[in-house]
Amino acid sequence: MKSSNLTKRQLAVLQFIRTFLQEEARSPTLKEIADGVGSSAVSTIHKHVQHLTEKGFLDRSHGSGNNIVVVDGEEAAPAGVRPQGLGRMLPFCGDVAAGTPLIPETRAIPLEVPVAIHRDRDDLFVLRVRGDSMVEDSILDGDLVVLQRRGDYKNGDRVVVLIDGEDVTLKEFRRDTGGVWLIPHNPNLGPKCYAPDRILIQGLLVGVMRSC
Repeated sequence: MKSSNLTKRQLAVLQFIRTFLQEEARSPTLKEIADGVGSSAVSTIHKHVQHLTEKGFLDRSHGSGNNIVVVDGEEAAPAGVRPQGLGRMLPFCGDVAAGTPLIPETRAIPLEVPVAIHRDRDDLFVLRVRGDSMVEDSILDGDLVVLQRRGDYKNGDRVVVLIDGEDVTLKEFRRDTGGVWLIPHNPNLGPKCYAPDRILIQGLLVGVMRSC
Protein backbone atom coordinates (compact mmCIF):
# COMPACT_ATOMS: atom_id res chain seq x y z
CA MET A 1 0.00 0.00 0.00
CA LYS A 2 1.41 3.38 -1.04
CA SER A 3 0.98 6.83 0.48
CA SER A 4 -1.20 7.73 -2.53
CA ASN A 5 -3.90 5.60 -0.88
CA LEU A 6 -4.12 8.00 2.06
CA THR A 7 -6.56 10.87 2.38
CA LYS A 8 -5.24 14.44 2.28
CA ARG A 9 -5.69 14.79 6.04
CA GLN A 10 -3.93 11.48 6.74
CA LEU A 11 -1.03 12.60 4.55
CA ALA A 12 -0.89 15.91 6.44
CA VAL A 13 -0.83 14.08 9.79
CA LEU A 14 1.88 11.69 8.56
CA GLN A 15 4.04 14.52 7.21
CA PHE A 16 3.64 16.55 10.40
CA ILE A 17 4.70 13.58 12.55
CA ARG A 18 7.69 12.88 10.28
CA THR A 19 8.86 16.52 10.41
CA PHE A 20 8.24 16.82 14.16
CA LEU A 21 10.30 13.70 14.87
CA GLN A 22 13.18 15.03 12.78
CA GLU A 23 13.13 18.51 14.35
CA GLU A 24 12.25 17.74 17.97
CA ALA A 25 13.73 14.24 18.37
CA ARG A 26 10.60 13.13 20.23
CA SER A 27 7.08 12.06 19.40
CA PRO A 28 4.37 14.73 19.20
CA THR A 29 1.34 14.53 21.42
CA LEU A 30 -2.09 14.26 19.84
CA LYS A 31 -2.70 17.91 20.79
CA GLU A 32 0.52 18.98 19.05
CA ILE A 33 -0.50 17.04 15.94
CA ALA A 34 -3.94 18.64 15.98
CA ASP A 35 -2.43 22.13 16.30
CA GLY A 36 0.11 21.34 13.57
CA VAL A 37 -2.50 20.34 10.99
CA GLY A 38 -5.06 22.96 11.98
CA SER A 39 -7.57 20.69 13.70
CA SER A 40 -9.49 21.41 16.88
CA ALA A 41 -10.54 17.79 17.51
CA VAL A 42 -7.93 15.63 19.24
CA SER A 43 -10.27 12.64 18.95
CA THR A 44 -10.27 13.00 15.16
CA ILE A 45 -6.47 13.15 15.12
CA HIS A 46 -6.34 9.98 17.16
CA LYS A 47 -8.47 8.24 14.52
CA HIS A 48 -6.07 9.40 11.80
CA VAL A 49 -3.09 8.10 13.80
CA GLN A 50 -4.91 4.81 14.36
CA HIS A 51 -5.67 4.46 10.63
CA LEU A 52 -2.05 5.25 9.73
CA THR A 53 -0.90 2.62 12.21
CA GLU A 54 -3.33 0.03 10.86
CA LYS A 55 -2.12 0.77 7.31
CA GLY A 56 1.50 0.31 8.37
CA PHE A 57 2.74 3.92 7.99
CA LEU A 58 3.17 4.43 11.74
CA ASP A 59 4.24 2.15 14.56
CA ARG A 60 4.94 2.39 18.26
CA SER A 61 8.21 2.19 20.08
CA HIS A 62 7.87 -0.08 23.04
CA GLY A 63 9.64 1.71 25.86
CA SER A 64 8.14 3.64 28.72
CA GLY A 65 6.54 6.30 26.55
CA ASN A 66 4.86 4.19 23.86
CA ASN A 67 6.10 6.75 21.30
CA ILE A 68 4.96 7.15 17.70
CA VAL A 69 7.53 6.19 15.08
CA VAL A 70 7.33 6.43 11.28
CA VAL A 71 7.82 3.22 9.34
CA ASP A 72 10.65 3.65 6.81
CA GLY A 73 9.94 3.41 3.10
CA GLU A 74 7.00 4.08 0.79
CA GLU A 75 5.55 0.61 1.03
CA ALA A 76 3.46 -0.29 4.04
CA ALA A 77 2.23 -3.68 5.13
CA PRO A 78 -1.51 -4.24 4.78
CA ALA A 79 -3.41 -4.16 8.05
CA GLY A 80 -3.32 -7.46 9.89
CA VAL A 81 -0.56 -8.98 7.73
CA ARG A 82 2.72 -10.07 9.32
CA PRO A 83 5.47 -12.55 8.44
CA GLN A 84 4.62 -16.08 9.52
CA GLY A 85 6.31 -17.66 12.51
CA LEU A 86 7.15 -14.37 14.27
CA GLY A 87 4.31 -14.35 16.75
CA ARG A 88 4.55 -15.56 20.32
CA MET A 89 1.84 -16.84 22.61
CA LEU A 90 1.64 -14.83 25.85
CA PRO A 91 -0.76 -15.18 28.77
CA PHE A 92 -3.76 -12.83 28.64
CA CYS A 93 -4.53 -12.15 32.30
CA GLY A 94 -7.69 -10.03 32.15
CA ASP A 95 -8.52 -6.34 32.39
CA VAL A 96 -6.70 -3.36 33.89
CA ALA A 97 -9.69 -2.26 35.93
CA ALA A 98 -10.61 -1.33 39.48
CA GLY A 99 -11.92 -4.01 41.75
CA THR A 100 -9.91 -7.21 41.22
CA PRO A 101 -6.26 -8.30 41.19
CA LEU A 102 -4.80 -9.93 38.08
CA ILE A 103 -5.92 -13.47 37.50
CA PRO A 104 -3.29 -16.19 37.96
CA GLU A 105 -1.47 -17.30 34.79
CA THR A 106 -2.75 -20.83 35.32
CA ARG A 107 -6.19 -19.45 34.36
CA ALA A 108 -4.88 -17.10 31.65
CA ILE A 109 -5.84 -17.39 27.97
CA PRO A 110 -2.95 -17.69 25.45
CA LEU A 111 -2.81 -14.71 23.07
CA GLU A 112 -0.48 -14.24 20.09
CA VAL A 113 1.70 -11.11 20.14
CA PRO A 114 3.83 -9.99 17.13
CA VAL A 115 7.62 -10.00 17.35
CA ALA A 116 7.74 -6.19 16.98
CA ILE A 117 6.36 -6.03 20.51
CA HIS A 118 7.76 -9.04 22.34
CA ARG A 119 11.31 -8.86 20.85
CA ASP A 120 12.24 -12.07 22.71
CA ARG A 121 11.75 -10.44 26.11
CA ASP A 122 11.04 -12.71 29.07
CA ASP A 123 8.30 -12.56 31.74
CA LEU A 124 5.64 -10.97 29.50
CA PHE A 125 1.87 -10.97 29.87
CA VAL A 126 -1.09 -9.14 28.32
CA LEU A 127 -3.92 -7.10 29.83
CA ARG A 128 -6.87 -5.24 28.33
CA VAL A 129 -7.24 -1.55 29.22
CA ARG A 130 -10.50 -0.31 30.70
CA GLY A 131 -10.88 3.47 30.97
CA ASP A 132 -9.34 6.56 29.41
CA SER A 133 -6.72 7.68 31.92
CA MET A 134 -3.86 7.30 29.39
CA VAL A 135 -5.44 8.78 26.24
CA GLU A 136 -2.60 11.27 25.74
CA ASP A 137 -0.33 8.24 25.30
CA SER A 138 -2.84 7.01 22.67
CA ILE A 139 -3.83 4.13 24.95
CA LEU A 140 -7.60 3.74 24.74
CA ASP A 141 -10.36 1.77 26.39
CA GLY A 142 -10.26 -1.77 25.00
CA ASP A 143 -6.61 -1.71 23.87
CA LEU A 144 -4.36 -4.64 24.75
CA VAL A 145 -1.13 -3.79 26.57
CA VAL A 146 1.91 -6.04 26.81
CA LEU A 147 3.76 -5.84 30.11
CA GLN A 148 7.06 -7.16 31.43
CA ARG A 149 7.70 -8.15 35.01
CA ARG A 150 10.79 -6.36 36.28
CA GLY A 151 12.72 -6.15 39.50
CA ASP A 152 13.26 -2.41 39.20
CA TYR A 153 11.28 0.51 37.80
CA LYS A 154 12.34 4.09 37.14
CA ASN A 155 10.59 7.43 37.11
CA GLY A 156 8.67 7.93 33.89
CA ASP A 157 7.91 4.25 33.32
CA ARG A 158 4.34 3.37 32.40
CA VAL A 159 3.37 0.53 34.72
CA VAL A 160 0.41 -1.51 35.86
CA VAL A 161 0.03 -1.14 39.61
CA LEU A 162 -1.98 -3.01 42.22
CA ILE A 163 -3.21 -0.56 44.89
CA ASP A 164 -4.10 -1.83 48.38
CA GLY A 165 -4.28 -5.37 47.00
CA GLU A 166 -7.53 -4.56 45.17
CA ASP A 167 -7.45 -1.93 42.42
CA VAL A 168 -5.40 -2.36 39.24
CA THR A 169 -4.43 0.67 37.16
CA LEU A 170 -2.11 1.72 34.32
CA LYS A 171 -0.26 4.97 35.04
CA GLU A 172 3.07 6.77 34.79
CA PHE A 173 5.23 5.91 37.80
CA ARG A 174 7.25 8.44 39.79
CA ARG A 175 8.83 8.13 43.22
CA ASP A 176 10.01 10.98 45.44
CA THR A 177 10.41 11.71 49.14
CA GLY A 178 6.65 12.18 49.45
CA GLY A 179 5.82 8.68 48.25
CA VAL A 180 4.82 7.01 44.98
CA TRP A 181 3.01 9.14 42.40
CA LEU A 182 0.70 7.54 39.84
CA ILE A 183 0.19 10.01 37.02
CA PRO A 184 -2.59 9.73 34.42
CA HIS A 185 -2.14 11.09 30.90
CA ASN A 186 -5.58 12.63 30.59
CA PRO A 187 -6.10 16.40 31.02
CA ASN A 188 -9.26 15.76 33.03
CA LEU A 189 -7.50 13.64 35.66
CA GLY A 190 -4.86 14.47 38.24
CA PRO A 191 -1.97 12.53 39.81
CA LYS A 192 -2.31 10.75 43.14
CA CYS A 193 0.34 9.99 45.74
CA TYR A 194 0.48 6.75 47.75
CA ALA A 195 2.60 5.36 50.54
CA PRO A 196 5.06 2.81 49.06
CA ASP A 197 3.57 -0.06 51.08
CA ARG A 198 0.20 0.46 49.35
CA ILE A 199 1.69 -0.10 45.89
CA LEU A 200 2.70 -3.32 44.13
CA ILE A 201 3.94 -2.87 40.56
CA GLN A 202 2.76 -5.71 38.33
CA GLY A 203 4.70 -4.91 35.16
CA LEU A 204 6.27 -2.39 32.78
CA LEU A 205 4.47 -1.35 29.59
CA VAL A 206 6.45 -2.56 26.55
CA GLY A 207 3.81 -2.50 23.81
CA VAL A 208 0.24 -1.69 22.81
CA MET A 209 -2.06 -3.56 20.44
CA ARG A 210 -5.06 -1.67 19.12
CA SER A 211 -8.42 -3.32 19.67
CA CYS A 212 -10.46 -4.02 16.54
